[in-house]
Amino acid sequence: MATSALTPPPVTEAIAEVLMEFPDNRLLIDLCGEFDRNLADIEQKLSVQIIRRGNMLAIHGEEALQAKARDILQALYERLESGKAVEPGDIDREIRMGQAEKGTGVRDGDQLEMFKGGPVEIKTRKKHVEPRTDAQKAYVQSLFQNELAFGIGPAGTGKTYLAVAVGVSMFISGEVDRIILSRPAVEAGEKLGYLPGDMKDKVDPYMQPLYDALNDFLPGKMLAKLIEEKRIEIAPLAFMRGRTLANAFVVLDEAQNASTMQMKMFLTRLGEGSRMAITGDRSQVDLPRGVQSGLADAERLLRGTKGISFNYFTADDVVRHPLVAAIIKAYDADAEKAMVERNTTRRN
Repeated sequence: MATSALTPPPVTEAIAEVLMEFPDNRLLIDLCGEFDRNLADIEQKLSVQIIRRGNMLAIHGEEALQAKARDILQALYERLESGKAVEPGDIDREIRMGQAEKGTGVRDGDQLEMFKGGPVEIKTRKKHVEPRTDAQKAYVQSLFQNELAFGIGPAGTGKTYLAVAVGVSMFISGEVDRIILSRPAVEAGEKLGYLPGDMKDKVDPYMQPLYDALNDFLPGKMLAKLIEEKRIEIAPLAFMRGRTLANAFVVLDEAQNASTMQMKMFLTRLGEGSRMAITGDRSQVDLPRGVQSGLADAERLLRGTKGISFNYFTADDVVRHPLVAAIIKAYDADAEKAMVERNTTRRN
């Protein structure tokens, strides 16, 4: 009598886990966050599961994602060991930057030393600022190393914020004597009419984003005193004509709204011992129809000039609410589709 061979049931392989042990339970509590919100954030963004067992964390998921989660947790724990806090932005930065960066013994005040493969940290009076993406890190490097640096990309990528942070850092360290922040006083698609008050009252609404950035980096009383002493100036682009800006860190924000002549005027204000940061978003030009953007012209004319750097950001570098990146991608995709349709129509 023949016997039929039974097919053995498939062997279900147990999901491998990565175990991490943390010697300081108090730091582990900070690492996990209130109600384990930091672990939940990493789980959601990396599609892994992290289980806490006493002073250990067990990571479940795909092997590559397990390794990435392990590196991120290790980097954040080392951050806590150094006396720093872990905020949601720190988790976001570690995920975006690819792999955890190891310290390189950077000395206070030695800004260029930090670019030799280690983490980048901009020191200001109120907080330390760290780039969250590779593009932001390259941009900060350019701001420190070049006399003129352009930051071009969509809203929310930190172009102006990082430029002001670098300016404050260089001012505190004595590398520059003044900070000068400027932007074109151009209305964003709506007519505001005549504003009440003196000249400062009229232009301050246009300059508010620059005040917001400064307030993040300098104590209120100190900022007010520096503005009163004109060691920090915030003024519309039109006020720059005829000046030579020496020993200063100069930022031109919303540069896409400067005309070609205004951009040339501004760039030629650069004096001895100064640095300039030009930031703008080519997709948000508010100039009257037919007026050429000075930012586009500067890109065309100055690319490749020694001492001038161009740094570009995309929706992937947005560090505001995640929906901002989705919105930018949707508008970019629509603009690209419209361009393809126009080109097809012309060919036909």
